[in-house]
Amino acid sequence: MTTAPITHTATEIAQHVGGELTGPAQALVTGLSDFDEAQPDQLTLIGNPRFAKRWPNCKASAALVKRGLDCPAVDGKVLILVDDADLAFSKALTLFAPPQAHTDPGIHPTAIVHESATLGQNVRIGPNCLVGPGVTLGDNCTLHNRVTVLDHTQLGDDCTLWTGVVIRERCTLGDRCIIHPNAVIGADGFGYRPEMTQQGPRLVKTPQIGTVLIGNDVEIGANACIDRAKCNATVLGDGCKIDNLVQIGHNCQLGKMVVISGCTGVGGSTTIGDGTMIGGCAAITDHAVIGPGVQLAGGAQVAGDLPGGAIYAGLPARPIREAIREMSALKRLPALLKKTRDQ
Repeated sequence: MTTAPITHTATEIAQHVGGELTGPAQALVTGLSDFDEAQPDQLTLIGNPRFAKRWPNCKASAALVKRGLDCPAVDGKVLILVDDADLAFSKALTLFAPPQAHTDPGIHPTAIVHESATLGQNVRIGPNCLVGPGVTLGDNCTLHNRVTVLDHTQLGDDCTLWTGVVIRERCTLGDRCIIHPNAVIGADGFGYRPEMTQQGPRLVKTPQIGTVLIGNDVEIGANACIDRAKCNATVLGDGCKIDNLVQIGHNCQLGKMVVISGCTGVGGSTTIGDGTMIGGCAAITDHAVIGPGVQLAGGAQVAGDLPGGAIYAGLPARPIREAIREMSALKRLPALLKKTRDQ
């Protein structure tokens, strides 16, 4: 089954993003695209001078333009001036988004829902889901196929759990959380202690009897893992956004609106302050304290505490200007060594 194409006028888009329109107000836009791939009747964005200069040669019929850029007007084309072109483009995308995968209202016949579970209004539970004893699902929650929610877990209102998600026992999620496919919340934390026995050395598993507490408006990417605490709780504050393939160890404490990019590993008992942004493939040691508002460059390795409100990079992570100076010096090292040997 195909869906009808989505079309909006330039005026509708400008009103939706809160922008100032110049050009044909009733011009029709049938989709969005990046600048170089845009086709006629599509909307693109212009957020820097490099693209503004090339606008006359762009095939797009309309553009969201950051205020203050010198972007020439072109006959028959639309410009919508906005304060933040990327943010406006994100808002415009919602107008053209196709329908997501659908799960019918109610409980699918193949789903297993324990009789002691409490379900809110308009809950959707898809094929082959498992909802354990004592689970609470808030209003308008959707569990797509093969989701597992184990004993005494609580979900707030308007949560969406995609295919293959596993939420283990006694975890708590707030309202409007989105968990992408195959993410696991509440798996055991990684804890072992060595012991010498008559048969030789062995590793004794440390029981992980804590839980995971996730705030409102949190989004967790595909194949991410959030481990339960050894004691008490691993905590993700309101508004956190966790990318695919991120590992967050047991007893970590994330503040509000922490953003972590893909393939990052966060060691256990680490504290990350509000508004921190962490680039992809970063590695953070256990028990580190990262202050609020930190920006951590991709690939950085954190070996200790980082004060808040600064930008860090490198191995080990250090203030970015210092890291750049050291990397620049390393580039010159082979030539310096050669010069030294030749003397």
